[in-house]
Amino acid sequence: VDHLCKSIVLVNTQAPSNVIDCSDHNNSKYYVVVIQYIARFNAETVKNFLYMLNNGKIPKKKFNLRLAPEETSLKLTGYEHNGVTCIGMKTDIPVILDEAIVKLNPDFFWLGGGEIDLKLGIRTSEFINFVRPLIVNCSGA
Repeated sequence: VDHLCKSIVLVNTQAPSNVIDCSDHNNSKYYVVVIQYIARFNAETVKNFLYMLNNGKIPKKKFNLRLAPEETSLKLTGYEHNGVTCIGMKTDIPVILDEAIVKLNPDFFWLGGGEIDLKLGIRTSEFINFVRPLIVNCSGA
């Protein structure tokens, strides 16, 4: 169960008006977070991470990550609700991988495979080499 993960699309609702897409991975309008099903997402830790990633040049109040509407998620990823995966998305959205997944033993996890009843199993190390995610402690407190 620990190895079963989900991909969720987030929107930064407080992004400056000039941030309208995903062209700047450090300050994107959208992010995809990969987190364990059993974990609770902590948006505050991601906000703090993005603030530090930008060397404090963007005020913390300009980071407010919320679940993107289903229509937005579909438009950006090409995948329907409960089928979202960060592999092969229509848009180059920056991916955030929860640090807890990196610590799993064995070095393997399952994530959405692009359809509701399809899962993709991958070695965590291969996923990191292929996707190049930002690794953030974004579950729990």
